[in-house]
Formats: sequence, structure tokens, C-alpha cells
Amino acid sequence: MLLQTASISKQFNGISALKNIHFEIEAGEIHGLVGENGAGKSTLIKILSGVYSLDSGQIIWNGQPVEIQNPYQSHQLGITVIHQDRNLIPSFSGIENAYLGLDYETRNAGLRIDWKKMRRRVEDKAVDLGIEIDFSLPASALSPSQRTMLEIVRAMMTDCRLLILDEPTASLTDKESELLFDTIQRLKERNTAVLYVTHRMDEIFRLTQRTTVLKNGEMVGTVLTKDVDKEKLIGLMTDNWTSEKMEIRKEFKEMLLTVTHLRSKDQSVRDASIDVHSGEILGIFGLGGSGRTEFLECIYGLRRIEAGTVLLENVELKNHTPAQSLKSGLVLICEDRRGMGLVTNLSLKQNIVLSTIDEYAQIGIVNEKKELSDTKEKIDEFGIRTEGPNQPVSQLSGGNQQKVVFARALLSRPKVLLCDEPTQAVDVKTRAEIHRLLRQLAEAGSGIVFVSSDLSEVLSVADRIVVMAGGRTGDHIENDGITAEQILSICYQD
Repeated sequence: MLLQTASISKQFNGISALKNIHFEIEAGEIHGLVGENGAGKSTLIKILSGVYSLDSGQIIWNGQPVEIQNPYQSHQLGITVIHQDRNLIPSFSGIENAYLGLDYETRNAGLRIDWKKMRRRVEDKAVDLGIEIDFSLPASALSPSQRTMLEIVRAMMTDCRLLILDEPTASLTDKESELLFDTIQRLKERNTAVLYVTHRMDEIFRLTQRTTVLKNGEMVGTVLTKDVDKEKLIGLMTDNWTSEKMEIRKEFKEMLLTVTHLRSKDQSVRDASIDVHSGEILGIFGLGGSGRTEFLECIYGLRRIEAGTVLLENVELKNHTPAQSLKSGLVLICEDRRGMGLVTNLSLKQNIVLSTIDEYAQIGIVNEKKELSDTKEKIDEFGIRTEGPNQPVSQLSGGNQQKVVFARALLSRPKVLLCDEPTQAVDVKTRAEIHRLLRQLAEAGSGIVFVSSDLSEVLSVADRIVVMAGGRTGDHIENDGITAEQILSICYQD
């Protein structure tokens, strides 16, 4: 057995994050780790990677008890984590990022850096893993899939024996995910263990041999993946909770948002048009690089527009800023919730009231009682798992952080809600809760624009669908019997 944990436990402020966890993984095994947001998955990963220390219990590596008190000790054992938020320096090239932490190998005689040796070793490792990347490019110029592959190359340049992948496909298209799956199988063939953490059940059943289920910080058990089905696994995670199918609508109220022939200054959006009615969920789907995110940023005023018009309730938003959009009733829930959607060093309360702070101030004095009351109301409404309104939002799980983002958006009473990957890296229950929330908002009269890289999700949620490719949108398609194959065929058209 490569790794075992014996009764490990961890508390924060007297609240158990993990309790008596017995976990094991073999060399060359792809092992799934699942559970709702807040189940303890991230805490377990941080203990194995040396970010958190144990309160009690023991870690056994290759049959020997070990102490992991910091990330360096974890790395020395051969444990590497690739987080959902990629740990790359945007301005560094692929070569430089691959060598982070390996600088002792880069020097030639004296103080000169042997760039040729560095490039040769990185490219040789990439070829060995079947990975194709232009390592001369800065990380900022790479696609999400390429950044993931770059981190895998960096991990395998060391003696990595256990690779932990935390939501690796959260921002990948289906095609990019397939490339990642091929690489994972190559790692398995090299006897590298992979701990695969995801909320996407289809990936668990495709990749893993065994799956461990956590719930409320405790271990439900480990099962042979082939011996259970999706419903059984979700039942273990959520007390046999089941989802409800969304009802697709065909009749809508008045037009709320009309975007016509939009073109961005940087040409990431070339000719994009949509219209959104009151009561409608409009889905936008496109492959990586299609311009989906950039299109929403243009509509919201985050990205400069070179041509085209944005009409909100027949009033043109011209040269508008995000602040002006927000005041007009146009709200964006961005894909990068940690980087752009939250101020992580602020409390849950401060994040929730951030967009509507003016409403709590009179003659320069903030009504903190009203702030606290509204925050508690949103905590209850969204079922946010927290120690309280003043807890730093950085300490919440990913799903609960996303609920905070939605709570802030709804406090601003949006007329149109632009959602960019709103269910990325949240558990199946939270995903369904977000779907129901969006439908309730639509039924109350809001218009919803829903962008997702998960085509099956778009098909299950959207009333109409717009396909985007190469910065251009196609026709609005009624979601009435349309298939995934038909949508993808539009994506791949020249």
C-alpha cells in the first residue's frame, strides 16, 4: 500500500473538518474522492500536502509512519497536488514554470542558467507523457487544458508517486478533458497513483478503480467503483437525495436584453448577438477559445467594445462600466470566483453586501445592523455552511463560496443575470440548487444568460441555446428535442 491514513482528525475553532478518517491508495491506482462541498475533501488534500497539520491520527507512507508538517516534506515523499486554481506564474514561460522549485538543476558553470538543458528536459518529459505544448509561451497565453498539462509535466519531473488532481476538468471542454484522461492513463501505466477529486460522476466511473466517499467530515466508506452506479454513489454522499428535472419553457415575456453584432477591441469577440426575454434562461455553449467568457465580459462592461450595441430594456448601455451595469440591473457571476468573484481576505458578510454597500450607508454611516440582518437572511436562504457572518470567505468550501457569490448578486435585484460557469466545481446537490435558483429568478421575471462548458448541463437547463465559435454566435435554437451531437456539429462547422 502506497499511502494509508489511520484515524486522522482535524478541527477548526472546535468544529470537526475531518473525524477518524481511514483512507488508503495503492501504487498505480486511480482512486476517486467524492463528497458534497464541505464534506472534508479539501481538508484531507491539505493534510496530505502539508498545508494543514494533523490534530490526531497517523499517516503511513510505504508501510512507514511519516510526519508531513509542511509542503516541502510532502513533496519530498513524492506527493504533488494540482489544484483547481492553477499554481503557475502567468508571465513565466512554460519552461520556467516547469522548473519552479527545481532551480538547483538549471545552473551551468558559475552563475549561468543552462536554458538549453532546461528546455530539453522539459520537452523530453512532455514527449514521454504524450503532451504537446509550446513551452516558449507564457502561462497566461495557454488554454486551461494546457496549463493543467504543464503542471503535470512539472509534477512528473520530480519523483512524483502520488498525484492529486483537484477538479481537473472544471474549466475544460470535452475535447480537452479527453486529452487529460489519456495522460492520466499513461501515469497509471507508469505505476503513479492518482487521487482524482471531482463532482463529475461520469468521470469517476470512467477513470477510477475505487472511490472513497466523505460526508460531513466523516468517511462513509470506500467502494469498488464498478460495483455501484451513479444513483448509489450520490445516495452515499447526500442521504439518498435525488435531483429534479428542469422544465423547459417556450413562451416568454417582454424583451430585457438585446445585444447586436458585438465586437471586442481585442477581437476575441468578432460578431456576437443574443436576445434575452423576461422569464427565459438562454444557454450559450462553445468549445474552448470560442469567446464565451469574453462575450459576457463585453456585455457587462469588463472588456472594451469596438462595435455593436447592448440594449437593456431598450436603453443603450454605451461605453459602460461594471459599476454602471450593476446599477442598471445587469449582474455578472464570473467564472473565476476566487480571482474575480470574491475578496478572499474579507468576511462572508463583507463579500455579500459588497455590491450594495451604498444602500447600507446614510450620511457616511454604515447601518451594520441591517448588513448583519441581510447577511444572515442570505446564509439561511442559500444554506451556506459557515461558522458565522464574520468568518473569512477564504475558509469556506468551493460550493459555499459560490453560494456567497449568488447571495451578493441577488441582493442587487438583477434584471438580467449573466452566469459564466456558475456550477463549476460544486457538488451535485449544490448544482441542482443553483439550477432551481436560476429557474425561480426567471419565473420572477429576470432574464438569465447561462454559459457552461458542460453541454449536458446546458441542454438540461436552457430554454433556448446559442452556439458560439470563433468569437461569433449562431442562431437561437429552441431546446426542444435538440441533441448534443447536433450542437457539437455546429461548433465544428467552419
